[in-house]
Amino acid sequence: MDTPLKHQDKIVGLEKGLNLIQSFDEAHSRQTASQVAKRTGMSRTACRRFLLTLHSLGYLQTDGKLFWLTPKVMRLGQAYLESARLPRIVQPSLQRLAMGTQEISFVSVLDGFDVVYVARNGENRNMNTSFALGARVPAHVTAAGLMLLATMSNEPLESALENLHLQAFTSHTITQKSVLIECLQLAQRQDWISSEQQLDPSYRGVSVPLRDHKGRVLAALSVSMPIHLESSLEATARVLPLLKDVAQSLRPLL
Repeated sequence: MDTPLKHQDKIVGLEKGLNLIQSFDEAHSRQTASQVAKRTGMSRTACRRFLLTLHSLGYLQTDGKLFWLTPKVMRLGQAYLESARLPRIVQPSLQRLAMGTQEISFVSVLDGFDVVYVARNGENRNMNTSFALGARVPAHVTAAGLMLLATMSNEPLESALENLHLQAFTSHTITQKSVLIECLQLAQRQDWISSEQQLDPSYRGVSVPLRDHKGRVLAALSVSMPIHLESSLEATARVLPLLKDVAQSLRPLL
């Protein structure tokens, strides 16, 4: 369990630097100091000093006005994938799952209201949607995300849902909170969930929770597949037994 950080132990500069890096995204790939300051809440002068420091360390590039991230930033995420225990332990089981279902298998964790994919195995099978390691996707549009949201305790989930915007990616995306809650309740009751066409019209996913030896949910185990090859019932009947079996076999190891 996380413990609150004492004020005297907090390094505010580190927090600001990390927030600054996270201010860059698809819609803000190149920014001026003023733009970053507006997005982070820092003064322009302080923001420029952070930007120049990160530039000197190789995490940013600049043309004198605009700043953008360099590939060196990816070392931060790679450090997790290389050092974390979970991705290493699950890899042989993911391979078994991918071979047994002939689909792509994933292990993912929840970060806020996003799913982050920390391990995967299997070939693409010509799908338009294929998540790379470290990919971040809104939780409500994937089976893994729905499964992980369903395992949250009621109070944090309700609090988070109050300010959550359910972005639509397709005409099938869940955009009503009442529908999302019904879906999460179903996942809680049956201890698995499927998701179809929410992120990509050709995509289907099936997921189960990944628990440790004490029964705590650490992640979600899932497979993804093209949607046009079989019905929902056929797909579930084919992959769910192995998903449950692999998840159960991993419990003593986690």
